[in-house]
Amino acid sequence: MSEEITILVVDDEERIRRLLKIYLEREGYTVEEAGDGAEALEMALAKDYHCILLDLMMPEKDGIEVTEELREKKTTPIIMLTAKGEEANRVQGFETGADDYIVKPFSPREVVLRVKALLRRSAGSVPVAGTAVSKELVVFPHLTIDHDAHRVTADGKEVNLTPKEYELLYFLAKSPDKVFDREHLLKEVWHYDFFGDLRTVDTHVKRLREKLNRVSESAAKMIVTVWGVGYKFEVVNE
Repeated sequence: MSEEITILVVDDEERIRRLLKIYLEREGYTVEEAGDGAEALEMALAKDYHCILLDLMMPEKDGIEVTEELREKKTTPIIMLTAKGEEANRVQGFETGADDYIVKPFSPREVVLRVKALLRRSAGSVPVAGTAVSKELVVFPHLTIDHDAHRVTADGKEVNLTPKEYELLYFLAKSPDKVFDREHLLKEVWHYDFFGDLRTVDTHVKRLREKLNRVSESAAKMIVTVWGVGYKFEVVNE
């Protein structure tokens, strides 16, 4: 029997929560709700959700504050719900650790598709009964990426990454020694040609290095800054 997928929907408008709940439950997901940021943060810290749909502008705590505080303790996948004209806030959302965003007004079907895509990319994604066992491993000294399981280990210790941090690492590791500029990384890893702030990439690289460094200084050194250009993955043999 497959694992029950639980999603937290956070929005101060009840009609939006109700609409998303209807569509997500049709897909077999279990949906819980929160009407403000403070309630959402309390729920998200107390329980491990598979995904959080998080409104940006809310009373008590906004989506940025919730994401910042949650990211200090958890890697729960987050999709930010934003209104048109909130571009700067969207960028800030990415910088604080959101994995995707959807602009209001949105199609509920689009939300369902985005949730499914994020769950597939996330650690602990939905196991499919009867799927043939395969192993897509990316192995380097000090670092192993099991892409089938979305698991990263550094010097034998597991590294807990958000979906976006994982995607960034995997993208760089697939092309060792190739330099990617920030614009290319925004397009390939974040999948949007939005008028983004390149600091989004810098912030995620910094966070990725910090997490790797906690378990392996050698693994952290593999993410190399190429000054004036961007970043690359460099194999460390020490």
